[in-house]
Amino acid sequence: MLAGLLLAAGAGCAWKVQDWRYGKQLAEKARLHQDDLAAISSAAATQQRAEQDKRLALEQHLATAEKSHYQELTNAQKDQARLRDRLATADLRLSVLVDAADTASGCNLSAAATTGGLVHGAARARLDPAHAQRIVGITDDGDRGLIALQACQAYVRALQK
Repeated sequence: MLAGLLLAAGAGCAWKVQDWRYGKQLAEKARLHQDDLAAISSAAATQQRAEQDKRLALEQHLATAEKSHYQELTNAQKDQARLRDRLATADLRLSVLVDAADTASGCNLSAAATTGGLVHGAARARLDPAHAQRIVGITDDGDRGLIALQACQAYVRALQK
């Protein structure tokens, strides 16, 4: 009976020692798991901050580009308005070169400058102010289109970085 009791006590002690060992191993694994989770969370937070910084930098770059685009467009519109005003007041006249050798046009103009003109060289014909205004309007539309195209290209380049 004493041997059975000793055997039961020994088994109980062995069981207790095993429990401590396994408990210690489980605690160590849980600690390592927590460390892994903390490292993953830290890496994710760092990556998220980096992405937010990139996004903020891109937004700032796009805002600067938009401001530049708007300023360029405003300047072009002001220049076109001044040009239209100068054409309307006859302060400025548009003219075109005329091919004096073209006999099909039926327009024989001399290439020599007249006493009232400052243009020397090839023959020129002055455009009607209304036609000049239309030409300026067409170039204004073209300038706006080019400025918009440049803004779009800058936007795409910024997104590709």
